[in-house]
Amino acid sequence: MAKELKPGQRRVTAGSVVADLMIVAWFVFSLFPLLWMLLLALKNDADQTSTYFAFSPTFDNFVTVLSQRGQDLTSVDFGQAMWTSVLNCVGAVLVSLVVGVPAAYAAGRWKYRGSENLMFQMLSFRFAPELMVIVPLFVIYNTLGIFDTKVGMVWVLQLVTMPLVVWILRSYFQDLSPELEQAALLDGYTRIRAFLTVALPLVRPGIAASALLAFIFAWNNYVFPLILTDSAATTVTVAVTKFLGGGGQAYYNLTAAAALLGALPPLVLALTIQRYLVRGLSFGAVKA
Repeated sequence: MAKELKPGQRRVTAGSVVADLMIVAWFVFSLFPLLWMLLLALKNDADQTSTYFAFSPTFDNFVTVLSQRGQDLTSVDFGQAMWTSVLNCVGAVLVSLVVGVPAAYAAGRWKYRGSENLMFQMLSFRFAPELMVIVPLFVIYNTLGIFDTKVGMVWVLQLVTMPLVVWILRSYFQDLSPELEQAALLDGYTRIRAFLTVALPLVRPGIAASALLAFIFAWNNYVFPLILTDSAATTVTVAVTKFLGGGGQAYYNLTAAAALLGALPPLVLALTIQRYLVRGLSFGAVKA
C-alpha cells in the first residue's frame, strides 16, 4: 500500500526522475550560451579564441566598450547608442500606449462586421518580414528627411510595438465585466470618463506587461536601425556588431561585453515592474 503523502511532497518515481533530469539538461543547454558570453567578456585579447575555462578574468573589456578606445575601434559611441536606444524604445512604447490602449478598449468592447478581420490585419504586421518593407521605408525616410533621426526610429519602432500592445490589452478589456462601466454610465459618467476611471485602472497590470514586452521587442530590433540609421541615431543592437570589426580583425571579447551591457536596460526594467508583470501575465487565467 502506497504511503500517504504530506502537503508539498510528491512521489518519487523513475519517470519523475527522468523528467527532472531532462528539464535540467534543457536549462543547461539553453543557458550555456549566456554563460559562455559572460566568460568571453571577461577574457583578454590573447584568450578570447581559447576554449579553456582557466584564464585570468578582467573587466577591462567593459571599460573599453564605454571608453574612447572603444569608440576609436568602432567609430561608434556605445554609451550614446544605448541612450539613443532608450529614447527610441520609450518613445515607441509611449506612442503605442497612447494610441493602442483606446484601440484595444474599442476592439474589446464593440463588435461589428469585419472587426476580427481588422484585428488580424493589424497582427499581420508582426508576421510580415521586415526586409519586405525596408526598401520603401528607406525611400520614404530619405524623401521626408527623417533618415538617421530619433523621430524616424520612434515612428518605425511603434509599427513593431503597436500590434503587440493592442492584441494583448484587447484580451484584458474583454475579461473585464462590462457591468462595471455600465454602472458608471448610470451614475452620469461619460464613456470617456468611465474608461479612464473604471476600466483603465483595472488593467494596469496588463499595461505594464504589454509595455515591457513592447520595449523588449523594440530594443531587440536590428533590421530597421541597420538600414534606416547611419551614425546620429545608431542603436545598441547595431553598435554591438561594430565590435566584430572588419578586415579580418574581430574583437569577440568586446562584442560579448557590449552585448551584456546592452541587455541590462530591459533586465532592469523587468525587475523594476516584476510585481505588475506577474499579475499582468496571469490576469484572466482563472475565472470565477
